[in-house]
Amino acid sequence: MNKSRANPSNLIWLMLLTSSNLVSTQNVSHAKPKSIFILAGQSNMSGRGGVTNGTWDGIVPPQCQSNSQILRLNYELKWETAHEPLHRDINVNKTCGIGPGMVFANSILERECGIGVIGLVPCAIGGTSISKWARGSRLYNQLVVRAWAALNHGGLIRGILWYQGESDTENREDARLYKGRLKKFFTDVRSDLKSPMLPVVQVALASGKGKYLHVVRKAQLEIDLPNVRCVDAKGLPLQPDGLHLGSAAQVQLGKMLADAFLQIMAPLPVQSNPSKRFHNFFLNFNRNK
Repeated sequence: MNKSRANPSNLIWLMLLTSSNLVSTQNVSHAKPKSIFILAGQSNMSGRGGVTNGTWDGIVPPQCQSNSQILRLNYELKWETAHEPLHRDINVNKTCGIGPGMVFANSILERECGIGVIGLVPCAIGGTSISKWARGSRLYNQLVVRAWAALNHGGLIRGILWYQGESDTENREDARLYKGRLKKFFTDVRSDLKSPMLPVVQVALASGKGKYLHVVRKAQLEIDLPNVRCVDAKGLPLQPDGLHLGSAAQVQLGKMLADAFLQIMAPLPVQSNPSKRFHNFFLNFNRNK
């Protein structure tokens, strides 16, 4: 398994690749995403549905099937036809399975014919606390890099889907600080994507690793930023590990995310000419290394 992807030097490569407009489309006939969504957070966003003892069963529910109108930005920053597992080359240290992304995209296409080709940008990494997503961190920079890269063929970033927090339930102080850290994360991402009202749909936890689950859930449910919606995963069926959603639960969650997004959907553009902004982001990143 190639673990070099976690090296910050790879972010520089990604930035240079993006700023030189080398992002391309592979295995897609003239398709370009019109509506782009960022998928970020922990393992339940990257997807563990159908995974048992480190092995994915390969079963793809009908609601998660590939569609020529749904693309995925892969690790090499190339658009390709999306199929499960969406995070297979992003969350590389774990086995990925079914997540909510494909269900979300298929549900949106069924209900909003004007949405156009959907581009999904997987960024979620299992086992990560909210502090690992703070502005300037490797995960944060990678998210911003991939988001700007997604715009190189045009289109708009329509929203962020966020499912994270299980790792913050173990420590009392982390749980206590969670709300402030999450609000700052949303605000910072919106700022760096030049879209202060970018829709965000976050998930209130179905499970946690520690005894402060109730504290983190309360923080998530109380986020009061504009254009941020929260869907509650509590009660969705978990796998035997008591932590991860199974495939059927991920199907339910994907539909819940689509419902929430459609309530706040608006044509709010992100910068469609990212090269100059991205060049500045790269320079700032390089200075702060």
